[in-house]
Amino acid sequence: MSAPLAGLRVLDLTRLLPGPVCTLHLADLGADVVKVEDCGAGDYARTLGAKPGDVSAFFRMVNRNKRSVALDLKDPRGREAFFALARGADVVVESFRPGVVASLGVGYEQVRAIRPSVVYASISGYGQTGPRAMAAGHDIDYLAYAGILDQTGSRGGPPALANLQIADLLGGAASAAIAILAAVVGARATGRGRHVDVAMADASLAHNVFALHALEQWGGTLPRGEDLLTGGVPCYGVYPTRDGRWIAVGALEPKFWQAVCATLGRPDLVPAGLASGDEGARVRAELEREFSARSLGEWVARFDGVDACVAPVLTLAESLTDPQFAARGMIVTDGDGARSYAPPWTLSDHVFRVERAPPAQGEHTHEVLAEAGLAAASVDALLASGAARAPEPRDRAADV
Repeated sequence: MSAPLAGLRVLDLTRLLPGPVCTLHLADLGADVVKVEDCGAGDYARTLGAKPGDVSAFFRMVNRNKRSVALDLKDPRGREAFFALARGADVVVESFRPGVVASLGVGYEQVRAIRPSVVYASISGYGQTGPRAMAAGHDIDYLAYAGILDQTGSRGGPPALANLQIADLLGGAASAAIAILAAVVGARATGRGRHVDVAMADASLAHNVFALHALEQWGGTLPRGEDLLTGGVPCYGVYPTRDGRWIAVGALEPKFWQAVCATLGRPDLVPAGLASGDEGARVRAELEREFSARSLGEWVARFDGVDACVAPVLTLAESLTDPQFAARGMIVTDGDGARSYAPPWTLSDHVFRVERAPPAQGEHTHEVLAEAGLAAASVDALLASGAARAPEPRDRAADV
C-alpha cells in the first residue's frame, strides 16, 4: 500500500523545533513536505552547534523526507512564486508570531482566497488571540504559565527543568499534527479548509491532567515532590545505587509493590507502599539504603524476569542500544552514519523509510517551482533577481 499521506502537499514555513517536528511526522507518513525558506539564513537550525560548513545533527534529525525551496516573501516576485505553490497545496504550516505572515502577504486569508480548501496551521507560544498573544516565549515559559513547572521537581527544591521540550513537542508538534490531520479530513469531505490555531501554552495546560484531578478532587495540589507521581510515596520514585546510578520504581499497583518487596527481601515494607508523611519518608529512606547496597547492573540482573515495574535510569547512549528499542527499529542511520529516531508508531502495510536526506537550502527550488507550472526561464529570472535561491551543485553535495 502507498504511504497513508501520499499525495498530501504541505508547505512548511517553520523553523527550529516545534513546526519542523510536526511536519516531520507528516513527511514520515508520506506527505510531500516542502520547506519554504528565506533567501538569507533559511532555517537556522542548520548551523545549531555545528562546525563551520557542517549541517547540525539537530537539523538532520527533524528535516528528513522533505524538500526545500528558498523564496524571498518580502519581494512581490517571491510572493507570487509562493502563491503558485499554494494553489496546489493542501496544508500550510507557519510558526511566526501572530500577524507576521499576514504582513508578508501570505497569511491564511490571502492563501484561502486562491485555495479555499487549504488547511492553514499557525503554531505559536500563546495562540493568535488573548492578552499574551504577542509575547515572546520558550518551552520553559509555557510550562511555567501552565502550572507544570510548579509541580515538577524534588521535595523542598526548585522547579526542575527537563531536557525534553514538553510544550514545544507536545503542543507545537504533536497537537498541531493532530489538528492538521483532522482539518484535512474535513477539507476532503467538504472542500472547505480551516485555520488551525495551536498554542504551545494551551497544549501544555490541556495535558496537565493529574494536577487538575487533584485540584478538583481534593481542592488543591500537593507541593512538588510530595504528590503520588513526583516522589511522595515509596512505591513510585527513583533511588540511588551504589555506583552513583539510579533505578526507577513505578510499582503503584499492590501486586507490583509486593514483587519489589519480595525481590528486596523486605516483606515488612509491603503495607507502606503508598505511605506519606513521616511514615512515607521512613520507608523511602529504607529503600534508599537497600538500593544503595548494590550497583545498577546488579539490580538489573536481580530484577530480570520480575514483573514489578522497575527500570534502570539509562543514559541516552545506553537507550540507543537497548534491545527493546532495537527490536522496534527506533534508531535509523543515514548514509553518513548519523543517527535519528524512527517515527514512534508502526502501521500495518506500511514500512517507514528515509526517502530523502535533509535538504540543502533551496535544493529543490527548480524542481518544485517547475511542478507548480513555472517555466524554466521564469525560475531563472527569479533566481537572478534574488527573489529565489538555489544552491550550486557543489554546494548542494556539501550541504546534504
